[in-house]
Amino acid sequence: MVKEMRAAQQAARKAIEATYFGTLTVTEYGKVKDEKSKLTTREEKIVLQDQPCRLSYETLKAAAPTDSAAKITQITKLFVAPDIKIRAGSKITVTQDEVTVDYTFSGVPAVYPTHQEIILELFERYA
Repeated sequence: MVKEMRAAQQAARKAIEATYFGTLTVTEYGKVKDEKSKLTTREEKIVLQDQPCRLSYETLKAAAPTDSAAKITQITKLFVAPDIKIRAGSKITVTQDEVTVDYTFSGVPAVYPTHQEIILELFERYA
């Protein structure tokens, strides 16, 4: 029974990963020590590169009428393998459909046996 369940999860994961048309790079901003000068500086460091992924977009419209224009919000969701670890506050650069955009996230990813979903925000600066 357990064997069949694992096989089904692996088949489902493979099917989901077949929809990954983008790639991501994760960059963290942290301390780096120069061994020669012994000085510590802060700089960007790539911790993950060319990881397959997929972006999904959802548009939400304001439900309540207002005096001004209706507010429209876009939610950007990243789908990636469940074993990938991305620290909150990292810069996530996604290239999909020949478009490259920098994002970040601050919440907790929804992790499933087949994939994980991370809600993204446009990257402005490191936290």
